[in-house]
Amino acid sequence: MLFSKEYVGYLARQLVVRLEKNGMIATENAAAVSERVNAALVDELSLEDRINDEVRIILEAYSEEMQRSGANYQEMFKKVKNELVRKYKAVL
Repeated sequence: MLFSKEYVGYLARQLVVRLEKNGMIATENAAAVSERVNAALVDELSLEDRINDEVRIILEAYSEEMQRSGANYQEMFKKVKNELVRKYKAVL
């Protein structure tokens, strides 16, 4: 993930505070809302990590074939990652 979990937690708390202050949301339990926002942010920000892990698993399965054909790992990583991003309709 690009940001530390502590920083994402801070961002979630600040987001809830500002939304409340500007009258965009009303809540009696800001801590619970912050936790939900934090969970959503962590999930979204870790999407690229999950895609990268899936790409590594796929390329590991084809490692022998890639060696025989002389394929470049970085190029194959980019191609497979782009395919998975399209498959999951992710925005990275």
